[in-house]
Amino acid sequence: MPAAEVCAWPGYTRANALRGLLIYGGGDTVAALILGEFSLSRLAAISLLGATLYAVEVPNWFHLIDRLVPGRGGLRVALSRTALALAYFNPLWIARHLAVIQLAGGRSLSWSLFGVAGSAFLANIPLALAANWLIQNRMPRRWRFTASALYSALMAVYYALCQLWFAR
Repeated sequence: MPAAEVCAWPGYTRANALRGLLIYGGGDTVAALILGEFSLSRLAAISLLGATLYAVEVPNWFHLIDRLVPGRGGLRVALSRTALALAYFNPLWIARHLAVIQLAGGRSLSWSLFGVAGSAFLANIPLALAANWLIQNRMPRRWRFTASALYSALMAVYYALCQLWFAR
């Protein structure tokens, strides 16, 4: 196993852990500042989530996409790769992310989080399709997690605002 590998999971490297920590933590910090909800516990929770769970899940999902839909080229391959990426970043993923934010901010969870996540997902589909198409079909494998994390950091701001826009 190369020295950069943190564990046996493909794609989980020290570099990805550090990128996840900085990018997810940074994106959520911007969102929290916009909403006037910044806290060190929230920063720590999202940074830790980015450095661990997301740094494991996302590269492994991308490896699975590579195995399920090998190669590059053709509309069918590109759409299949994009659809599989979109399937991962679904309303449940968004709800989990929002739940961590809620808990880290000392707030309780409610079922309305699923409605917010569903609305955020549906409203974001055009941008998510474009971003995931680029990440899956144009980015080298080595940079997909970083590109996805940067996109997710932008979406952190969007998801935070969605809590205001779509809250019931």
